Amino acid sequence: MKASPEAQLRLLELADLDTELGRLDHRRRTQPETAELAQLGERAAKVRDAMTMADTNLSDLDRELARAEKDVEQVRVRIANDNKRLDAGQVSNARELESLQSEVASLKRRQGDLEDVVLELMERREASQALRDSAVTESETLAAETAAVTERRDAALADIEEQAAKASTARIAVIADVPADLLALYNRIGASSSGRGAALLRRGQCGGCREMLSTVELNAVRAAAPDEVVRHEECGRILVRTADSGL
Repeated sequence: MKASPEAQLRLLELADLDTELGRLDHRRRTQPETAELAQLGERAAKVRDAMTMADTNLSDLDRELARAEKDVEQVRVRIANDNKRLDAGQVSNARELESLQSEVASLKRRQGDLEDVVLELMERREASQALRDSAVTESETLAAETAAVTERRDAALADIEEQAAKASTARIAVIADVPADLLALYNRIGASSSGRGAALLRRGQCGGCREMLSTVELNAVRAAAPDEVVRHEECGRILVRTADSGL
Protein backbone atom coordinates (compact mmCIF):
# COMPACT_ATOMS: atom_id res chain seq x y z
CA MET A 1 0.00 0.00 0.00
CA LYS A 2 1.17 3.50 -0.78
CA ALA A 3 0.28 6.80 0.89
CA SER A 4 1.95 10.17 1.00
CA PRO A 5 4.36 10.82 3.89
CA GLU A 6 2.02 13.63 4.97
CA ALA A 7 -0.94 11.24 5.17
CA GLN A 8 1.16 8.77 7.14
CA LEU A 9 2.16 11.51 9.59
CA ARG A 10 -1.51 12.20 10.19
CA LEU A 11 -1.79 8.63 11.47
CA LEU A 12 0.34 9.64 14.47
CA GLU A 13 -2.16 12.35 15.33
CA LEU A 14 -4.94 9.82 14.89
CA ALA A 15 -3.14 7.33 17.13
CA ASP A 16 -2.67 9.98 19.85
CA LEU A 17 -6.36 10.89 19.68
CA ASP A 18 -7.38 7.22 19.83
CA THR A 19 -5.12 6.75 22.84
CA GLU A 20 -6.77 9.74 24.50
CA LEU A 21 -10.25 8.41 23.71
CA GLY A 22 -9.24 5.02 25.10
CA ARG A 23 -7.91 6.65 28.24
CA LEU A 24 -11.15 8.60 28.69
CA ASP A 25 -13.22 5.47 28.12
CA HIS A 26 -11.15 3.67 30.77
CA ARG A 27 -11.75 6.56 33.18
CA ARG A 28 -15.45 6.41 32.40
CA ARG A 29 -15.63 2.67 33.12
CA THR A 30 -13.44 2.78 36.24
CA GLN A 31 -14.78 5.84 38.01
CA PRO A 32 -13.97 5.36 41.73
CA GLU A 33 -17.30 6.98 42.54
CA THR A 34 -19.09 4.19 40.67
CA ALA A 35 -17.55 1.56 42.94
CA GLU A 36 -18.24 3.75 45.97
CA LEU A 37 -21.88 4.11 44.97
CA ALA A 38 -22.16 0.35 44.60
CA GLN A 39 -20.81 -0.10 48.15
CA LEU A 40 -23.18 2.56 49.46
CA GLY A 41 -26.04 0.80 47.70
CA GLU A 42 -25.15 -2.49 49.38
CA ARG A 43 -25.00 -0.79 52.78
CA ALA A 44 -28.32 0.96 52.14
CA ALA A 45 -29.93 -2.37 51.22
CA LYS A 46 -28.73 -3.91 54.50
CA VAL A 47 -30.06 -0.91 56.42
CA ARG A 48 -33.44 -1.23 54.69
CA ASP A 49 -33.51 -4.92 55.65
CA ALA A 50 -32.71 -3.97 59.25
CA MET A 51 -35.53 -1.41 59.26
CA THR A 52 -37.96 -3.95 57.83
CA MET A 53 -36.95 -6.49 60.48
CA ALA A 54 -37.28 -3.87 63.22
CA ASP A 55 -40.72 -2.84 61.95
CA THR A 56 -41.82 -6.47 61.95
CA ASN A 57 -40.50 -6.97 65.49
CA LEU A 58 -42.21 -3.80 66.68
CA SER A 59 -45.51 -4.88 65.14
CA ASP A 60 -45.27 -8.32 66.77
CA LEU A 61 -44.28 -6.83 70.12
CA ASP A 62 -47.13 -4.32 69.98
CA ARG A 63 -49.61 -7.15 69.51
CA GLU A 64 -48.06 -9.18 72.35
CA LEU A 65 -47.97 -6.13 74.59
CA ALA A 66 -51.62 -5.31 73.88
CA ARG A 67 -52.64 -8.87 74.77
CA ALA A 68 -50.52 -8.87 77.94
CA GLU A 69 -51.91 -5.51 79.07
CA LYS A 70 -55.41 -6.74 78.38
CA ASP A 71 -54.74 -9.85 80.49
CA VAL A 72 -53.43 -7.64 83.32
CA GLU A 73 -56.51 -5.45 83.14
CA GLN A 74 -58.82 -8.44 83.23
CA VAL A 75 -57.08 -9.75 86.35
CA ARG A 76 -57.24 -6.32 87.97
CA VAL A 77 -60.97 -6.16 87.31
CA ARG A 78 -61.48 -9.61 88.83
CA ILE A 79 -59.43 -8.63 91.90
CA ALA A 80 -61.38 -5.40 92.25
CA ASN A 81 -64.69 -7.22 92.03
CA ASP A 82 -63.60 -9.85 94.56
CA ASN A 83 -62.32 -7.19 96.95
CA LYS A 84 -65.57 -5.30 96.58
CA ARG A 85 -67.46 -8.41 97.63
CA LEU A 86 -65.10 -8.91 100.55
CA ASP A 87 -65.28 -5.29 101.67
CA ALA A 88 -69.07 -5.24 101.39
CA GLY A 89 -69.35 -8.33 103.59
CA GLN A 90 -71.35 -10.09 100.93
CA VAL A 91 -69.71 -13.42 101.79
CA SER A 92 -70.65 -14.82 105.16
CA ASN A 93 -69.93 -18.49 104.65
CA ALA A 94 -66.51 -19.25 106.13
CA ARG A 95 -65.53 -21.73 103.41
CA GLU A 96 -66.68 -19.42 100.62
CA LEU A 97 -64.86 -16.51 102.27
CA GLU A 98 -61.66 -18.53 102.48
CA SER A 99 -62.03 -19.57 98.85
CA LEU A 100 -62.57 -15.97 97.75
CA GLN A 101 -59.59 -14.73 99.72
CA SER A 102 -57.46 -17.52 98.21
CA GLU A 103 -58.66 -16.53 94.75
CA VAL A 104 -57.68 -12.89 95.36
CA ALA A 105 -54.22 -13.96 96.48
CA SER A 106 -53.85 -16.20 93.44
CA LEU A 107 -55.05 -13.40 91.15
CA LYS A 108 -52.54 -11.00 92.66
CA ARG A 109 -49.74 -13.47 91.98
CA ARG A 110 -51.09 -13.83 88.45
CA GLN A 111 -51.19 -10.06 88.14
CA GLY A 112 -47.56 -9.83 89.24
CA ASP A 113 -46.50 -12.46 86.69
CA LEU A 114 -48.41 -10.70 83.91
CA GLU A 115 -46.96 -7.31 84.84
CA ASP A 116 -43.47 -8.88 84.63
CA VAL A 117 -44.37 -10.07 81.13
CA VAL A 118 -45.56 -6.56 80.22
CA LEU A 119 -42.33 -5.07 81.57
CA GLU A 120 -40.22 -7.54 79.60
CA LEU A 121 -42.17 -6.82 76.41
CA MET A 122 -41.77 -3.07 76.96
CA GLU A 123 -38.01 -3.49 77.37
CA ARG A 124 -37.81 -5.60 74.22
CA ARG A 125 -39.88 -3.04 72.36
CA GLU A 126 -37.63 -0.25 73.56
CA ALA A 127 -34.57 -2.14 72.32
CA SER A 128 -36.21 -2.85 68.97
CA GLN A 129 -37.22 0.80 68.62
CA ALA A 130 -33.64 1.85 69.36
CA LEU A 131 -32.40 -0.45 66.60
CA ARG A 132 -34.92 1.04 64.18
CA ASP A 133 -33.99 4.60 65.15
CA SER A 134 -30.34 3.75 64.61
CA ALA A 135 -31.15 2.28 61.19
CA VAL A 136 -33.11 5.40 60.24
CA THR A 137 -30.17 7.60 61.24
CA GLU A 138 -27.77 5.44 59.23
CA SER A 139 -30.16 5.50 56.27
CA GLU A 140 -30.22 9.29 56.34
CA THR A 141 -26.41 9.40 56.55
CA LEU A 142 -26.09 6.99 53.63
CA ALA A 143 -28.55 9.03 51.58
CA ALA A 144 -26.46 12.17 52.15
CA GLU A 145 -23.24 10.33 51.26
CA THR A 146 -24.86 8.87 48.15
CA ALA A 147 -26.00 12.30 47.01
CA ALA A 148 -22.51 13.74 47.50
CA VAL A 149 -20.78 10.87 45.69
CA THR A 150 -23.33 11.00 42.86
CA GLU A 151 -22.63 14.69 42.43
CA ARG A 152 -18.88 14.03 42.24
CA ARG A 153 -19.40 11.18 39.77
CA ASP A 154 -21.65 13.26 37.54
CA ALA A 155 -19.16 16.12 37.54
CA ALA A 156 -16.31 13.74 36.63
CA LEU A 157 -18.37 12.12 33.86
CA ALA A 158 -19.32 15.52 32.49
CA ASP A 159 -15.63 16.44 32.32
CA ILE A 160 -14.83 13.13 30.60
CA GLU A 161 -17.61 13.62 28.05
CA GLU A 162 -16.41 17.15 27.32
CA GLN A 163 -12.86 15.95 26.69
CA ALA A 164 -14.10 12.99 24.64
CA ALA A 165 -16.24 15.28 22.49
CA LYS A 166 -13.22 17.49 21.75
CA ALA A 167 -11.05 14.47 20.89
CA SER A 168 -13.78 13.01 18.68
CA THR A 169 -14.17 16.30 16.82
CA ALA A 170 -10.40 16.49 16.32
CA ARG A 171 -10.38 12.87 15.10
CA ILE A 172 -13.00 13.63 12.47
CA ALA A 173 -10.82 16.48 11.21
CA VAL A 174 -7.75 14.22 11.04
CA ILE A 175 -9.37 11.31 9.20
CA ALA A 176 -10.53 13.73 6.50
CA ASP A 177 -6.85 13.92 5.45
CA VAL A 178 -6.26 10.16 5.53
CA PRO A 179 -6.97 8.05 2.42
CA ALA A 180 -9.78 5.55 2.86
CA ASP A 181 -7.64 2.47 2.28
CA LEU A 182 -4.96 3.68 4.71
CA LEU A 183 -7.62 4.51 7.30
CA ALA A 184 -9.19 1.07 6.89
CA LEU A 185 -5.81 -0.59 7.45
CA TYR A 186 -5.13 1.61 10.48
CA ASN A 187 -8.52 0.78 12.01
CA ARG A 188 -8.08 -2.94 11.36
CA ILE A 189 -4.68 -2.96 13.05
CA GLY A 190 -5.90 -0.76 15.90
CA ALA A 191 -8.73 -3.18 16.69
CA SER A 192 -6.11 -5.70 17.85
CA SER A 193 -3.39 -3.30 19.04
CA SER A 194 -4.90 -1.33 21.94
CA GLY A 195 -6.46 1.19 19.56
CA ARG A 196 -3.17 2.38 18.04
CA GLY A 197 -2.82 1.19 14.48
CA ALA A 198 0.29 3.27 13.82
CA ALA A 199 3.41 4.22 15.73
CA LEU A 200 6.41 6.48 15.30
CA LEU A 201 9.68 4.81 14.34
CA ARG A 202 12.17 6.64 16.53
CA ARG A 203 15.87 5.79 16.63
CA GLY A 204 15.15 2.31 15.42
CA GLN A 205 12.46 1.63 18.04
CA CYS A 206 8.74 1.05 17.45
CA GLY A 207 6.75 3.58 19.47
CA GLY A 208 3.91 1.11 19.80
CA CYS A 209 5.40 -2.07 21.24
CA ARG A 210 8.72 -0.43 22.27
CA GLU A 211 10.71 -3.16 20.55
CA MET A 212 13.90 -2.32 18.70
CA LEU A 213 13.86 -3.24 15.03
CA SER A 214 16.47 -5.73 13.91
CA THR A 215 19.14 -4.73 11.44
CA VAL A 216 17.34 -6.65 8.72
CA GLU A 217 14.08 -4.83 9.49
CA LEU A 218 15.77 -1.43 9.53
CA ASN A 219 17.44 -2.13 6.22
CA ALA A 220 14.07 -3.07 4.72
CA VAL A 221 12.54 0.17 6.01
CA ARG A 222 15.46 2.20 4.65
CA ALA A 223 14.97 0.63 1.25
CA ALA A 224 11.23 1.39 1.18
CA ALA A 225 10.05 4.41 -0.81
CA PRO A 226 8.81 7.40 1.23
CA ASP A 227 5.24 6.74 0.13
CA GLU A 228 5.41 3.02 0.93
CA VAL A 229 3.38 2.03 3.98
CA VAL A 230 5.68 -0.12 6.11
CA ARG A 231 4.72 -2.20 9.13
CA HIS A 232 6.53 -3.61 12.11
CA GLU A 233 6.71 -7.37 11.89
CA GLU A 234 6.61 -7.73 15.71
CA CYS A 235 3.35 -5.89 16.46
CA GLY A 236 1.93 -5.28 12.99
CA ARG A 237 1.58 -1.52 13.43
CA ILE A 238 2.19 0.93 10.63
CA LEU A 239 5.61 2.50 11.18
CA VAL A 240 5.62 6.23 10.47
CA ARG A 241 9.05 7.49 9.48
CA THR A 242 10.50 10.91 10.33
CA ALA A 243 13.95 12.47 10.38
CA ASP A 244 14.29 11.07 13.91
CA SER A 245 13.72 7.45 12.88
CA GLY A 246 17.41 6.57 12.84
CA LEU A 247 17.41 5.42 9.21
